[in-house]
Amino acid sequence: MAKDHRLGNAEYLRQSPLTFAGLPVERLLDRGRARQAALLLLDTLGVYVAAHRMEAGQIARTAACRLFGAGAPEDQAPLPLDGRLCSRAGMAYAAATQIDNLDAHDGYNPTKGHIGCALVPALLAEAHGRHVSGAEALAALVVGYEIAGRAGIALHRSVADYHSSGAWNGLGVAAACARLRGLSAEQLRQAWGIAEYHGPRSQMMREIANPSMLHDGSGMGALVGLSAATLAEMGFTGAPALTVEAAEAAECWEDLGRFWQLDHQYIKPYPVCRWAHAAIDAMRELRSAHALQPGEIERLEIRSFRNAVALVSGVPRTTSEAQYSLGFGVASMAVHGSIGLPEISGAGLADPAVADLVPRIIATQDPRFEQRYPEGRWAEVAITLRDGKVLTSGEVQARGGPEHPLSEDEIGGKFLEFTAPVLGDARAKSIWTAGLNLPKSDFAAFTALLASAP
Repeated sequence: MAKDHRLGNAEYLRQSPLTFAGLPVERLLDRGRARQAALLLLDTLGVYVAAHRMEAGQIARTAACRLFGAGAPEDQAPLPLDGRLCSRAGMAYAAATQIDNLDAHDGYNPTKGHIGCALVPALLAEAHGRHVSGAEALAALVVGYEIAGRAGIALHRSVADYHSSGAWNGLGVAAACARLRGLSAEQLRQAWGIAEYHGPRSQMMREIANPSMLHDGSGMGALVGLSAATLAEMGFTGAPALTVEAAEAAECWEDLGRFWQLDHQYIKPYPVCRWAHAAIDAMRELRSAHALQPGEIERLEIRSFRNAVALVSGVPRTTSEAQYSLGFGVASMAVHGSIGLPEISGAGLADPAVADLVPRIIATQDPRFEQRYPEGRWAEVAITLRDGKVLTSGEVQARGGPEHPLSEDEIGGKFLEFTAPVLGDARAKSIWTAGLNLPKSDFAAFTALLASAP
């Protein structure tokens, strides 16, 4: 029998998600929340910069210029660090696709996916040519994170397949864009209906099994979300968004404005799938505690949750495969003591020491960690040395989330590691400083730092 998708209480809808999206800046931002929004913005932009020369980003930027041109100057936006002009939706698509193809951007455990990857590019595109204060830009980000996260949770509760982030993060994009455009509550409601209807309901495990430049669908999520706001502004209507309005989704929205999902996003220390991070962190701890050398390892067993174990096995052939590989990530940490862009691309894919260790890694599902997923990402690593000694990490939860956060210095260090090789140290530091000062500055002055090519 088909599900009963009756709509929830119309008065609740009017007073909750729609009203929340239009709250004054001072209601959305306190000092801590403004700082967190700025850090998430900077971290996402750092990934964009680091991915600038990767093939997927180059293709996406050129495709945006070919496919998504603007019919009028006021609808144009420049591609960051590129300068070519396309439509606002095209710019958001290209930038989100570029970020999505370097899996180092933030995420939220309950959604099993990512918000900032689509939201930050849409913010840059939508704010172009408009007078937007830094505080208003951060407030729009807060709205986008809170709406998208709840839409994602509602979607996963109501469907059988695990869908990509693009299936739901477009609703957050639509909310942020509607806020910056000053759309009415009814226009935003229509935008959500359009964005949900056209969002890419792509099955994520197909991509995990066959890694490609599709990644998490966030390029299309950004494109659909910004397009939905534009269509709604013009009077186009959409079917009610079930992830917002269905009675069965009401529970996901009850804590809106009280529980801030923004504070519970994780920031990744490594540019690989989050599912692999707990095992990588376990390897990191063992390597540090015992001064391990990869040649000492006879066998390495990873115990984790089912989806982590389902990641790519063997030595990856492409950077897409490397970012979705559990064994390769752990082996890279064992050999190098770190994982960055050099380890998952180019010559790093053919590192002989890593390739030698990968076949000696075995991954098994552990019911303890399966039970804690998706709220947590846990793993345990056991290493048998060539002398027969066994080293065990114990239970390890992935770093970077609210339960084990990265410090601001660590986040800043990651940003400079990702951006300085592309932009130079001085320009990278100026972007970082300007981003942290956004609550008291103009957003256009900040985005101007991203205008010229590297």
